[in-house]
Amino acid sequence: MADDKSLTTAYQKFMDSLKKQGKSSSTILAYGNDLKQFVEFLDKKQITQVTSVNPEHIEDFKEYLNYNKYLPKSASRKLNSIKSFFKYLNNENLIEKNPADSVAYPNYDSKPPRILTQMEYRALRDAVRNDVRISTIIELLLQTGMRIGELARLELEDFTDNQIKIKGYESQPERIIVLNPSAKKSLEHWLEFRPKTKTKNVFITKTGRPFLVRNIRTIVGRYFKEAGIKDATINDLRHTFISHQLANGASVVLIQKLVGHKRLSTTEKYLGLIEQNPEKKIKIEEL
Repeated sequence: MADDKSLTTAYQKFMDSLKKQGKSSSTILAYGNDLKQFVEFLDKKQITQVTSVNPEHIEDFKEYLNYNKYLPKSASRKLNSIKSFFKYLNNENLIEKNPADSVAYPNYDSKPPRILTQMEYRALRDAVRNDVRISTIIELLLQTGMRIGELARLELEDFTDNQIKIKGYESQPERIIVLNPSAKKSLEHWLEFRPKTKTKNVFITKTGRPFLVRNIRTIVGRYFKEAGIKDATINDLRHTFISHQLANGASVVLIQKLVGHKRLSTTEKYLGLIEQNPEKKIKIEEL
């Protein structure tokens, strides 16, 4: 049926397939937004069937993104979504030839992870010293390498003695993070100040609600500026943890398990950064 090959129907089938594959909600959301934008772009050109799309249409969409000042990295991600979409359609025999195969990705330089220097993370600590909640957040991220989303989801029951349990979520399995003395002390200090509330999250707002990721990013970003640290984000605390642990001789396999990387190759990328940052090697507890 013609309707089976409409872009809107094919789009929905593709999104359903991502859910069946167990893709993370963030991945599904990103694919959905990218493809919705592409389908709307084609609709304005009165192209509504998957069989009507050709490489020139995808190239036109690339030009559209460039004209609207999308960064090459963002355009590349959108093109990747389009390529995955048409690969799925090809595998499902909804199209005979994949129009995205011949379309090249935009060229862009991928910046390596930002590793904070000893002076920088000490300056950040100094900037947040009077903010117990944010100070604890920074200490945990810097000393454990956990993701900001994992930190935001932490509940009181996840902290026992000297370790934290990161519950399994979506495609990420459960894992245990052992806290070093600095991280443990900081967390215990925050729990003494934490307002009493029914909310189970470790980190909460002044009104007792869960402290959302976007709000954590905004506030920590503000402290980066106050500390005079340029071109850094909260994710760089995780990068710094990984880099310093590897620099001190921790095995790549161990760090992969600690930070929850799915692929060993993701952790191995940091080995090159260690050579580029010949700062004095120190133990992670002393960060």
